[in-house]
Amino acid sequence: MSLQADFDKVAVDVKNVKTRPSDQELLDMYGLYKQANAGDIDIDKPGMMDLKGKAKWESWNSRKGMSKDDAMTAYITLAKEAIAKYGM
Repeated sequence: MSLQADFDKVAVDVKNVKTRPSDQELLDMYGLYKQANAGDIDIDKPGMMDLKGKAKWESWNSRKGMSKDDAMTAYITLAKEAIAKYGM
């Protein structure tokens, strides 16, 4: 299976876990997912009142410079850990 195919499959599978992962796990997966799909962040940081948007922006921004393949590999690893931890 190609890296892209594995990434796409795990991205769908992780949405079907029995228990919601922790906020930090979700933020880590979000940042890696965005880096793998869109590359380096290209949007302005949300205002201080948008706590959720700011946390997501910071998670994505922390991956700046990471290659698409590295982001996909790291995402796959985290998502598989979440699937194993929380079940499907």
